[in-house]
Parts: sequence; structure tokens; C-alpha cells
Amino acid sequence: MRASSEISMAGTDGTTQTNPAARQGDADRTTRTDHTNETGQTDETGDTDDMDDMDDTPVMYVQSSVAGAAKILVVGPMGVGKTTLIGTVSEIKPLSTEATMSQAGARLDTKVRPSKTTTTVALDFGRITLGGELVLYLFGTPGQQRFLPAWKDLARGALGALALVDTRDLEASFDAIGHLEDLDVPFSVAVNAFPDSTPHSEDDLRSALDLLPHTPLVICDAREHQSSVKALISLVSHLIETLTEAS
Repeated sequence: MRASSEISMAGTDGTTQTNPAARQGDADRTTRTDHTNETGQTDETGDTDDMDDMDDTPVMYVQSSVAGAAKILVVGPMGVGKTTLIGTVSEIKPLSTEATMSQAGARLDTKVRPSKTTTTVALDFGRITLGGELVLYLFGTPGQQRFLPAWKDLARGALGALALVDTRDLEASFDAIGHLEDLDVPFSVAVNAFPDSTPHSEDDLRSALDLLPHTPLVICDAREHQSSVKALISLVSHLIETLTEAS
């Protein structure tokens, strides 16, 4: 996939940021970390290493071949797998703002399953380079309804969004998709395939989610790198087509 030269990284304040240039040879020293969850359960816990460990993580510069960059949101309800997906694909150590779920929060947030004890309270952040030419800066949003007002800041400058949904509770995804539409952020939908999910046809899913015909819909496993990357590629292809049609 060739990167569009018109795609650029925008900061959360709406200003365009210059993509950091890599020194020759830095890309050769880049190593990829596999953040796939090995528990067999897809969740939002992602990488649980302490922040102090980041001091030992080698700096991974953007490749010199990169021609463009884009800010992408990863959205969805609590427990849908946003943190897991970002941790799975990120070529740098992802930033995660996980906090232990408390009794006070239980009055406001519906616990998705007994094994989930933490939740994102600010954002997740990761980075992935596609085809050596396009860098995606991934911003994962909190899934709770009470954090929706914070989306306006996170969405500022975003080129598009990947909306994760769980077929076991499609209704929980309505708010996230509706909020993207309200903010006028182009998006694609990725159905995260949980082990106990019931398969549904694409037509049924599109009807249940009230998706427009041109909105991409893919099936993915947030724990698998290749599957998650394909979901992001589907989104980027949709965004490039949208930009091309608008120009």
C-alpha cells in the first residue's frame, strides 16, 4: 500500500505536527514486540508491564521511507478489545492508562465479565507503520459512557476511526458509532471475534448496526497481529478512497 502524501499527523490541539525524520540505519535497529494476549481471552488489559520498564525499551525511530502519517482513533464499548488491539499491532511499547475498577465505578460502569478488573481511564497509544510508507498513530478511547465528552479532544485532528464491536452485545456499540457520526469522523467497523461469539451474516450485522453501504465491515481477532493489521488496512483504504472522491 502506498501512502498518500496528503495524509499528515495532526495533534490533539488541531495543529499539524512534523513527522520525525529517521537517521539512516535507524530502521535496521528497529525491533518488533509481540503484545498478543496469551491467556486465550480477548480483553482490554493489553500490556501490563510497569511504566518504569519503558526506560529499558530501545528507541524506535520512524523509518526514513515514511511519506505520510495519520492519527487514528480506536473506539468501542468497555471490554471490546481496544487496548489489546493497539498492543498487538504497535511497533513501539504502547502507552496504556489502565486503572483498577473500584466499587465506586461499579455504580456507573457495567462490568463486562468477572475476570476484567481494570479499564482504560484516559487513552491508549501505539504506532504502526504500513508498507514502510505510512505511519498510523493509534489513540484508543475509554469505553465508558461517562468518558464520551473527552472524545472531542481525542478526535481533534483524527483522520478516521476503527470502531470495534462485540456481537455478544451489539447494543453496547451504538453510542460509540453514534458519537463518531456526531463528530463527523469517517470510520470502519471491525467485529472482534471472541471465542464464544455467535457468527452472524454481514447483512444482519450491517442492519443491526445501521451502517451505510460504503462503511467497511470486517471480522478480526484483536489478539492476532495479522488480523488486526488487516482491519487497520481496511480503514486506511476507506479513508484514502474518501479523500480521493472529495478532491
